[in-house]
Amino acid sequence: MSKKVAILVNEDTMQRCSCGGCLGAVFTKKDSFERYEEELELVSFTHSGGDLQKKIDTMKRKGVEVVHLSSCSRKLPEYREIAERLSEDFDVVGYTHGDPIGKSGEAIFLDKKVAGEAEGGRQALAEGERNAVAGE
Repeated sequence: MSKKVAILVNEDTMQRCSCGGCLGAVFTKKDSFERYEEELELVSFTHSGGDLQKKIDTMKRKGVEVVHLSSCSRKLPEYREIAERLSEDFDVVGYTHGDPIGKSGEAIFLDKKVAGEAEGGRQALAEGERNAVAGE
């Protein structure tokens, strides 16, 4: 069975980017997509602008399990806010390709929120990811 993923990219960057880094990473299962043993099905590739709720509703209908925010999304002032909102319905991986600790800061990793979960109990960078970055 395949895992259904979506990629949400930075709208401004998408105006001048071919998105080859994001697409190459998902199709070759490298960088942030190395974590998956199962086959991947990219069911949504869109930008962060416009009606985010409508995009979320569509991704939910299509069965998306995990949303990857493009690596360039870390430049957005609303990066954390977008990740938090997406985590209400999906697991969130805050980068697609390159290093999880990029020029614009650490990538966010959030598990889908469970009903009644306290905000303080969530980690911005999962312990396993932190160890992988540190080479442990």
